[in-house]
Amino acid sequence: MSNSPSPSPLSNDSLSPAGSESNQNSDPARSRFIHSLKGSTQFLSFWIAVALPFVHLPLLTQGLGNPRITLVFLALLGLNVLALYIGRDYNQS
Repeated sequence: MSNSPSPSPLSNDSLSPAGSESNQNSDPARSRFIHSLKGSTQFLSFWIAVALPFVHLPLLTQGLGNPRITLVFLALLGLNVLALYIGRDYNQS
């Protein structure tokens, strides 16, 4: 029996490192547009993730006894988690 780790069934060879262009021959204008769109999306997501907890507070003070309020709270919490994930790399440079 060998103690060496078995190769992973999923290969990461096709994944490019973060921040590198997958196609070196792409149009520079398109590349700038995508970079700008990515930065704007991360900016917006970061600040949404910062602001949403202030929306949670009034819902929590009302209590979560009402199913409708509980559903709104859980939806906002899910949106907050998604915004945190998308905006996590904002202003890292």
